[in-house]
Amino acid sequence: MSTTAVILLLISAFTHAGWNFLSKKDYPTPAYYFVANTFGVICLFPIIPYYWSRMPMIPGLVWILGFISGFFLAAYMIALAGAYRAGDMSISYPLSRSLPVILVFVLTMILGTGHKLEVWAILGLILVAAGSIILPMKSWRDFHILNYKNLCCLLAVLAALGISGYTITDNEALRHLSNQPEVPFGPLDATLIYIVLEGVSCSIWQFVLAIFSVGERKNMIIVLQNYKGSAVITGIGIYLTYGLVLAAMNYVTNVSYVAAFRQLSIPIGAIFGMALLGEPRYFPKIVGVTTIFFGLALVRMG
Repeated sequence: MSTTAVILLLISAFTHAGWNFLSKKDYPTPAYYFVANTFGVICLFPIIPYYWSRMPMIPGLVWILGFISGFFLAAYMIALAGAYRAGDMSISYPLSRSLPVILVFVLTMILGTGHKLEVWAILGLILVAAGSIILPMKSWRDFHILNYKNLCCLLAVLAALGISGYTITDNEALRHLSNQPEVPFGPLDATLIYIVLEGVSCSIWQFVLAIFSVGERKNMIIVLQNYKGSAVITGIGIYLTYGLVLAAMNYVTNVSYVAAFRQLSIPIGAIFGMALLGEPRYFPKIVGVTTIFFGLALVRMG
């Protein structure tokens, strides 16, 4: 992997952990993420004129999948906001980022779209599961079901389900959009136009929630009065992260290197939580994060 790719992915990992840290620190609510996501999508609007003439050629199924994916993305952000309000970033961030690896595997197997895993990948999934079990523990003698029966862990799992949902939906939509001979979209074109479609859909779903929730309407006012700058930076971070990943793909010989290197954001996010937010530094938490990181690396190798 080239030096350029490494630098781009390092920046991407820090950016992803950074916008999560910023939202956790300031005002983690669905209203905050609505403002952030909407501004991030607006920053992408300049690419639309370039593809405008080809927009009518997008298959109807892709529009439907984009709308569904936007729902999962909105659900992920809503659950993530709740997890950050309920507990530590150093627990909820690693859980929500790592569990989708297992969930996507299980769902693709159920749907019949998955592939047989290599030994390394299976070992990696076991390590991810083990790390997720270790993560909420305060000490090695503290293994108890009550460690996991809390709102933070529950919402982190729901956030992971949201990530799994939009990951599977996105994969199907991009495959359908870029592999149709009558549709003039290459892989990069398909990704760029689809991310705008998905982002707009996410904002629509978030807006619906805000309109019908008295609490979120109040939160919207608070965000616009006191946290709009933070939300704008978060929105830029959300889409800049993915843009850097796309750019890095042009400098690697195997895209799996990109997928593996992205997992560096997990220990970075946990460190941000413990070092910058003053969250507890329990030894099992550190071991759990490390185990998850290496497990994910093995999954990508396999």
